[in-house]
Amino acid sequence: MSDAPAGRGARNAARAIDALRRGWPLRIAGAGGALDLLAVESASDAALAAFGGGDILISGERAVTLKLTNQRAATTPGPVRIEAAADSVAAALAIADPALDLANPLKGPFRTVATGAGDAAAAAMTMARHAGLLPAFFVRAAAGEAETECSADDVAALLDPARLAIAARARLPVAASETAEIVAFRTPEEASDHVALVIGKRDAGPPVVRLHSECLTGDVLGSLKCDCGPQLHAALHAMADAPWGVLLYLRQEGRGIGLVNKLRAYALQDQGYDTVDANLRLGFPVEARDFAIAARMLDLLGVPRIRLMTNNPEKVARLEKEGVEVVERLPLALPTNPHNAQYLATKRDRTGHQL
Repeated sequence: MSDAPAGRGARNAARAIDALRRGWPLRIAGAGGALDLLAVESASDAALAAFGGGDILISGERAVTLKLTNQRAATTPGPVRIEAAADSVAAALAIADPALDLANPLKGPFRTVATGAGDAAAAAMTMARHAGLLPAFFVRAAAGEAETECSADDVAALLDPARLAIAARARLPVAASETAEIVAFRTPEEASDHVALVIGKRDAGPPVVRLHSECLTGDVLGSLKCDCGPQLHAALHAMADAPWGVLLYLRQEGRGIGLVNKLRAYALQDQGYDTVDANLRLGFPVEARDFAIAARMLDLLGVPRIRLMTNNPEKVARLEKEGVEVVERLPLALPTNPHNAQYLATKRDRTGHQL
């Protein structure tokens, strides 16, 4: 797998994401041309000076917060390029980081220009999210040699769920069931491994399945800001009471924006924004998880039909779009607490969760 063209492309994208985290410049090529980029969050002023300055590229969601989308004819959010918006990393961070909005209320005036290489710009936003960085870049037209380079197709190859494979499996007695088996899944280029916990004795009927996105704060630390930990344990016990079940534990912290950005969203919530608006102000989609990964895991486990335990009808639709037959949706009702009541109300009122 790793020697195939898709493998080479995925390795290119993985190296480029590593460069982003390290504050190194990179080039992304697409059908519409190529862009040289330097991630704002990880850049230094020295790196910016070597890069030669340039415009700033931000996500469409962040552009909405900055009221820049009315300068474009586009009707759907996409990356927005701001002309010569900042000459230092500090000035660029004031544009990119919503935590600095209150300290910098009078940004601009800004002038947006054509993004150029639209598919490369979109791939850059995907890479920023995958790297756990703010979706903002210094950007210029590609010039000279590039030490690190990838293409929009390389990014697609890295995220292709078909590259996911079973890496290991073992018996794992857990509190909810002593007959559980854990199965680990990985792709060659990524360090984060997804896991499935199969509970009970498999039969011909569809299992109870729960898609659970990793939540360090809730699952491990017992956070009261969300209901993730209680949902995880309630789901495991419900599976133990069924003939059999499968928990898919997906390494997609913070609805796919990563731990650091989730904590940034928490800080914005402390300023009064709900979980939806906090994600948008950061420059991310409200829902950035990849449900094709869950579908691939179920396929590798030989599970085509499921009874899905969720309060989110969108999960049903997304899995069915990926070819999984959801024969029943099972709600998961848990009590609220003073710290997560508003969070759960937001999920109900703004993202369609229901019992």
